[in-house]
Amino acid sequence: MRSVEIYDTTLRDGAQGEGISFSLEDKIKIALKLDRMGFHYIEGGWPGSNPKDMDFFKKIAGEPLKNARITAFGSTRRPGIAAGEDANLNSILESGVQVAAIVGKTWDFHVTHALKTTLEENLAMIKESAAYLKEKGLTVIYDAEHFFDGLKANHEYALATLAAAVEGGVSTLVLCDTNGGQLPQDIRDAVAMAAKRFGVPVGIHCHNDVDMAVASTIMAVQAGAVQVQGTVNGYGERCGNANLCSVIPNLSFKLGLETIPGENMKRLTDLSRYVSEVANKNPVAGQPFVGSSAFAHKGGIHASAVLKSSLTYEHMDPELLGNRRRILVSELSGVSNLLYKCKEMDLELQKEENRELLDKIKEMENEGYQFEGAEGSFELLLRKLKTDYREPFRLENLRIIIEMSEDKPANSQTVIKMSVGDKVVHTAAEGNGPVNALDNALRKALDEFYPCIRSMHLTDYKVRVLEEKDGTGALVRVLIESGDGKRTWGTVGVSENIIEASWQALVDSIAFGLLKNQDAPREESEKV
Repeated sequence: MRSVEIYDTTLRDGAQGEGISFSLEDKIKIALKLDRMGFHYIEGGWPGSNPKDMDFFKKIAGEPLKNARITAFGSTRRPGIAAGEDANLNSILESGVQVAAIVGKTWDFHVTHALKTTLEENLAMIKESAAYLKEKGLTVIYDAEHFFDGLKANHEYALATLAAAVEGGVSTLVLCDTNGGQLPQDIRDAVAMAAKRFGVPVGIHCHNDVDMAVASTIMAVQAGAVQVQGTVNGYGERCGNANLCSVIPNLSFKLGLETIPGENMKRLTDLSRYVSEVANKNPVAGQPFVGSSAFAHKGGIHASAVLKSSLTYEHMDPELLGNRRRILVSELSGVSNLLYKCKEMDLELQKEENRELLDKIKEMENEGYQFEGAEGSFELLLRKLKTDYREPFRLENLRIIIEMSEDKPANSQTVIKMSVGDKVVHTAAEGNGPVNALDNALRKALDEFYPCIRSMHLTDYKVRVLEEKDGTGALVRVLIESGDGKRTWGTVGVSENIIEASWQALVDSIAFGLLKNQDAPREESEKV
């Protein structure tokens, strides 16, 4: 079976994405995760550019990696400077890595306008830089920056830069679509030509500025590339890089090529969500293969067909990727959607009950509720209607006080009275807004009864005005997403009063979390 090397550059190229800033510990954690997944190369950063990257290389050297080769990134020597005297190249050596990826100019326009040197000097820079690092015992990968643009602008010179890298002793020629503007067929033709011409393994590095990075990467492999460079979730500068969470399963499952170990494919969804969490980015629900919506079915006809055979509306088994099938319930649902959800919850409903419940759900959605993004609220609704489910707590009374003045920021306080079993608790809490104060007071009231509440946290809060013509008195829908480190869930509230809608969603969020944790109130004797 033909194999393809997976080269990850999340820690360098991915970190250049807007809004992403990895700490040193973040980079170490991600690197260890990638190593366990079986990635072949992990590009840790540019040691000559900042102290944090150099610290990364020093710290990761003490970790017992099993699969990946840590790679340092850098550029060719500067014009007019001997390779041995170039600070950038010597920083790579100082990092202690055994693999270096150096980037050089391929497009003659960049040589004359960005580097402001001659075409001949650029060729010498490429060759001498590669030869210097190889002489020091490193494996050298050459990233041919702007290769495809350079090939179109000056065909012979672009190829001459690759020849210079080969003469310098590089192990792999990586062809870069740096501006991300190429179409897949152009990538395919150029890669096929380079792979045949130089007798050195060829890799591909695509950016996603025309939304073609994954397609171009797949075409490059089909044309002969044996290494693919990309990032987890496609993070990167501008529109990002080729998304390895799509590239890997396409190569493995669609083309039958060997990438990472097969047993690790089931951890791909976990990897995607782990990196998004560390990067402080919300996971993209519609991301192919690993997104929460990648195998979600909303229409009644789709759900009915999937229940008979998943092949009807799914291109592969989501469990192979560590993902799962989701049947959504909404006004577009049929009985099949409801049957699937009941099966998930081990509930059995009679046929007439199914139709009655479905009509109820559609009526609620017509009133403004939305259950496809609030499965926590939906499950609670179902259990309240059809089981002996008991509410874990009950509101007796609450009061929200908001103080404002011209010279002081607004302050919110919630006073709340709750019943938990036969116990009553009366407490208060402040917040930076009324909803935050409400959340803090609710948690404070329940903390001694349900210790697991401490691990639950709100991850997203959205408000949607449903009837804009009614202005400030309009009906609003509040969607809350919560998590506890093991799972995430959504809940919904609808009201003309935003505080009441928020309360509904908050209560469902806590109640659903408690249901899944099965954490019963402690007896008085157990309380501290």
